[in-house]
Amino acid sequence: METRGIEDMFDFRRFPKDGLALLLLLIYSPVGLFLMLLRIFIGVHVFLVSCALPESFVRRFIVRIMCSVLGMHVRQNNPRSRDRNTKLYICNHVTEFDHNIISLLTPCNTPQLEGSTGFVCWARGFMEMYAASGQGALGESLQRYCSTDGTQPLLLFPEEDTSNGRACLLKFSSWPFSLTDSIQPVALRVTRPLLALSTPEASWLTELLWTFFAPCTVYHVSWLPPVSRQDGESMQEFANKVQELLACELGLVSTQITKADKAEHIKRKRHTAPQTSTSVRPGSLSLGFMVQSSGTEEHRIIKMAQQVKDVLPDVPLNVIARDLVKTNCIDATITNLLENSEDSPVEAGGASTFGSSRSSSTFSSGAVPTVKPAAKSFGKSPADRHLSLQERKEALYNFARRRYIEKHGLDREDSH
Repeated sequence: METRGIEDMFDFRRFPKDGLALLLLLIYSPVGLFLMLLRIFIGVHVFLVSCALPESFVRRFIVRIMCSVLGMHVRQNNPRSRDRNTKLYICNHVTEFDHNIISLLTPCNTPQLEGSTGFVCWARGFMEMYAASGQGALGESLQRYCSTDGTQPLLLFPEEDTSNGRACLLKFSSWPFSLTDSIQPVALRVTRPLLALSTPEASWLTELLWTFFAPCTVYHVSWLPPVSRQDGESMQEFANKVQELLACELGLVSTQITKADKAEHIKRKRHTAPQTSTSVRPGSLSLGFMVQSSGTEEHRIIKMAQQVKDVLPDVPLNVIARDLVKTNCIDATITNLLENSEDSPVEAGGASTFGSSRSSSTFSSGAVPTVKPAAKSFGKSPADRHLSLQERKEALYNFARRRYIEKHGLDREDSH
């Protein structure tokens, strides 16, 4: 996965980090709450008006004015560049309401590729694809739609997911460019004071409420000249060319980061966040170690701690569990506990002592009572003594691993 710049493409914080901006947001909050409630009431009327009026310039004009009252202002550049014969608009994706904004400027349809169907799909302004199942069938259905006379243009977002629109563009998928040989790029830039435009994994309804709460959200729409696919140019090459055009227009950087990379990045952030914000809660699991987790997580840690205890019976459960909370891996915890012997003094007779400075607990019994890999003689030089310690550590580790494998009936290959 390409990670360069991926942190800058998405906002994981809704509120600003700057202290002054945060203070202004706090002062604005009562006004924002009042505006949100008022705009919810007005928004219901906007929805009813848009349903009652037929598709026309008058309808788009009225709804656009009412959307301005909701805090969603629309501005467009180069409206004369819009080609009325184009059957496919290609736009970058910033918010959950980009298709609604573009439809205020020109009649177009955006197919619902994933998510809710039925009334919710229709109410959000999407075109539901009933017969399409799978990307191949969807492409064929949309291709037939584009080749049908009298249909409204399609509006597609080849990024397939949103970004904050400030740093980079996600990689354009190639399948939208297989529908027609000529497309019109649409560059979309969105700005909002005090609050982030969107956060990953937030629902469209949550984003709508934050839009109503914010003072305003300004959508800048720029129409670029139509672009046609050249002879011998592949779909992906055509997609990359359009991506570069939009990136240059917006002052952004084209990347190869895909929707799947975004999902993986969000998953990693979700798993690393609890580890960095672990709070102190003594007495958890009745083992005397500190962990912040649910009941299911506690049960899993208990089970893993007991497995480590079977291998290293002389190590207290609270020490094992504390290390498991950090590593979340049985092998890694066994290794850490064995390596702790390096910090303890090694006697010539071979009895090793485990110690942990972090837990402030020591126990001087051998790592495994039945095995005492001791050096034949005490090394005269520091290098010899270090080599002896490494040999003892390796022997202890191999014995612990072998005992764990034999107890649980695992193959050696599965334990790595």
